[in-house]
Amino acid sequence: MLKIILATGNPHKVEEINEIAKDCGCEFVLPFDGFDPVEDGETFEENALIKAKEANKYSKMLTLADDSGLCVDALNGEPGIHSARYAGTQSEKIQKLLGALKDVPEDQRGAKFVCAMVLLGEDGEVLFSDRGECSGKIGFEAKGTNGFGYDPVFVVEGGNLTMAELNEEIKNTISHRAIALQKVLFFINAKFNL
Repeated sequence: MLKIILATGNPHKVEEINEIAKDCGCEFVLPFDGFDPVEDGETFEENALIKAKEANKYSKMLTLADDSGLCVDALNGEPGIHSARYAGTQSEKIQKLLGALKDVPEDQRGAKFVCAMVLLGEDGEVLFSDRGECSGKIGFEAKGTNGFGYDPVFVVEGGNLTMAELNEEIKNTISHRAIALQKVLFFINAKFNL
């Protein structure tokens, strides 16, 4: 089993990614205790690289990092790379977003979740980098309980359900993180003959 550090302090994210990658011959593990890099990049890709380098610095193992967020058309792509710091709690983030869009009609509420992923080799060089996107729109109220962040207000394209109303199995095939991860796993499988 190929072990890869997932550059996050979030055990839920490790579980989610291991669930998606369960048949791929690799296992993702948390980095060192106290992992908390300063994400001061200007793009999702730059922030992912910052996290990957920080986690890789002490481990000298394959390291995968992602940076993701919500980009809303009517807000010129905001909250974007600031999605996690847009407001205090998850509830406050959603309320702030809905407040910013309160006068925006349904046909102008387009949005997408973006996830950039960067895979570093044992010596810290970039082996692979790509992104996944999931398109939709921002609803008028929060719906669903299966998710976190902006999932309860993100209505997935092609339907009328929010990301938080979908079950894990469906989410793990259409989410921005799942799409980006599939590209990474395809690369890992080819490079390491898993």
